[in-house]
Amino acid sequence: MLTHQSTRRDFIKTSGALIVGFSLAGPMSAARGQTAGAGGKPVALDEVDSFLAIVPDGTVNVYTGKVDLGTGTRTALRQIAAEELDVPFERINLVEGDTALTPDQGPTWGSLTIQVGGVQIRQAAATARKALVELASKRLGAPASDLEVKYGVVRAKADPTRSASYSELIGDQEFHLKVDKSARVKDPASYTIVGKPVPRVDIPAKVTGEWTYMQDVRVPGMLHGRVVRPPALGAQLSSVDESSVSGIKGLVKVVRIGNFLAVVAETEWAAIKAAEGLKATWSPWEGLPDMDQLYQVVRQTPVAKDEVTVNVGDAKSALASAAKTVSATYEFAIHTHGSIGPSCAIADVRDGKLTVWSASQAPHWLRRDLATMLGISPSAIHVIYRDGAGCYGRNGHEDAAADAALLSREVGRPVRVQWMRHDEHGWDPKGPPTLAELRGGLDASGNVIAWQSEFWIPKVGAITEGVPMLAATLGGLPYKDNINPGNIFQNSAPPYAFPNAHAVCHRLETTPFRPSWIRTPGRLQNTYVNEAFLDELAAAAGADPVEFRLRHLKDLRGIEVLQAAVRRAKWDTRPSPKKSAASPPVATGRGVTYCKYENVRTYVAAVAEVEVERRSGVIRVKRVVVAHDCGQIINPDGVRAQIEGNVVQTVSRTLKEELKWNRSRVTSVDWVTYPILTFPEVPEIDIELINRPNDPPWGAGEPTAAIVPSAISNAVFDAIGVRLRTVPYTPERVKAAIRAQA
Repeated sequence: MLTHQSTRRDFIKTSGALIVGFSLAGPMSAARGQTAGAGGKPVALDEVDSFLAIVPDGTVNVYTGKVDLGTGTRTALRQIAAEELDVPFERINLVEGDTALTPDQGPTWGSLTIQVGGVQIRQAAATARKALVELASKRLGAPASDLEVKYGVVRAKADPTRSASYSELIGDQEFHLKVDKSARVKDPASYTIVGKPVPRVDIPAKVTGEWTYMQDVRVPGMLHGRVVRPPALGAQLSSVDESSVSGIKGLVKVVRIGNFLAVVAETEWAAIKAAEGLKATWSPWEGLPDMDQLYQVVRQTPVAKDEVTVNVGDAKSALASAAKTVSATYEFAIHTHGSIGPSCAIADVRDGKLTVWSASQAPHWLRRDLATMLGISPSAIHVIYRDGAGCYGRNGHEDAAADAALLSREVGRPVRVQWMRHDEHGWDPKGPPTLAELRGGLDASGNVIAWQSEFWIPKVGAITEGVPMLAATLGGLPYKDNINPGNIFQNSAPPYAFPNAHAVCHRLETTPFRPSWIRTPGRLQNTYVNEAFLDELAAAAGADPVEFRLRHLKDLRGIEVLQAAVRRAKWDTRPSPKKSAASPPVATGRGVTYCKYENVRTYVAAVAEVEVERRSGVIRVKRVVVAHDCGQIINPDGVRAQIEGNVVQTVSRTLKEELKWNRSRVTSVDWVTYPILTFPEVPEIDIELINRPNDPPWGAGEPTAAIVPSAISNAVFDAIGVRLRTVPYTPERVKAAIRAQA
């Protein structure tokens, strides 16, 4: 049973650790006291003690507000700290996503855990190491330049017997140091841990079934809750017949707050039976658009703001004078997160305070949202992260936490809320649809002289703030309404040096479902559109797709990553589509694509190889070759795993995934109606990593996903000469495209 430790002292007791340190800055100031967590531990981003603490046995506790969503960051962050402190990797203990103990480094999103969170930990460690060496200098009576650090021990270079360990140096005080941005970090040439394929620390327990996931957490005195969702998204609750479930043994309470209807019971089975049996009357509601009219509705939705992302030269005039023009419309479906395990949370409201266990990828943001909903101070709320099913964006984790918090407040005991599959698919926030129109112009030599693009995207694409929690909206309770537009416009500007280019994103007032981020939000859809359309221009120019890209690409790192991918794939240089005397029943093709993530960081290029069955319309992705440059690599095995996960998940999204609904509600509420990729369908994935140890580290959690849909689209076109422009590429759409061409 997993129980709650509310203070830092409790945490230390349970881990056998004593937080010790030293002070170079004098006693803690009153101002600093205001930046402490619930247990009195500093959590301010500018303090070393927020990130690090030394234990008497030489262990180092590292604290991060980022969380590991299955991406391996709890291993990589330990590598960074161990390297910078010169401490063995095994002596690093990572504490993550606990609002009482960890600094708020922002949500775990955007491939920023290593790029931002890791760099913060590195600088805090460099500051601590410098201070420890200075203390050793005084203790040993030797200049700091004559000392070295190995395995957490500072010693004299000339006489290693003169030494002092970190734990011996710092006594029983805290560091009381500000993070020194000028503290020198280690030379990458001396690295022994960073850049190495250190095995993930969580894998053994996950393989043996010993790992504690959110769904496994239990607390003493816990009850079980289930929310009874409306039969239609906008339905209003008219009446509830509590007598319909009065005979269920173990039922504790039926809770109604506005349209929020739920049951609480002593056992999970009793809660399930009560939720299924509770009779309620709801008003009818049919406010969703017809599925087959989705993109017409998108086009007709009022625009909140136009955002021009590139404006070079005069694209309109250049298009008018082009020797050849091409135009196309692309569509990308609404997706749900498809988390394998439905969301779960536990909340304990008592004595005006709230403790929440959640798999939220934004624990500090969740705390603020719960404070708004419940009308209490964020300082009275303690959110504790536990691993859950993959979300890669705002799925139902936060909503389950809000459900549990409301129910616990009603019954005065801890309540566990476990969503069902129909809750997760039916009620989590959705990845919104994307519509794009493009026009391109070529000169007589086949060069791009004009590029125009328009994207229709929602004005909101937030992970927590700006996406109200279901419990708050159903219950008529307060929620944050400061809409966060997100950066889903990124990569709408093509990464090529076109002389005349104009791209605009129409930010729409509304979208059919609660919008959320799903892995590589916006960047995936926008890169798909741009790279598929660039292939259309290459075909119109009669050019090889790789040569055509290199002709217009001026970024040297981009050129290197593109060349690495095609070299590894043994690219067949020729224009697309492939020329064939006959039309074989199973056609094969290859497609290439390139992305500079957000046009500012991680470079990725890929070649996809596909088979297309003409008669059935089935596409099989056989092989995906990826070249990847994320700057300094912390853990190459971790980066490879991220690339593989991106490919598998996005092949699934490209070929299979599409939300379905009627006028009232989501109808794709199981794995039959919302299929995902199966193991036999997973392609071979071949990866080339480009490591740049002297450069800053960039993210790897999202960029590869951006290049998968267009690589498949381009490969399918190469195979059968048919351009697919609506994701997902279902067999029905493939057959329809073949018939239309014929």
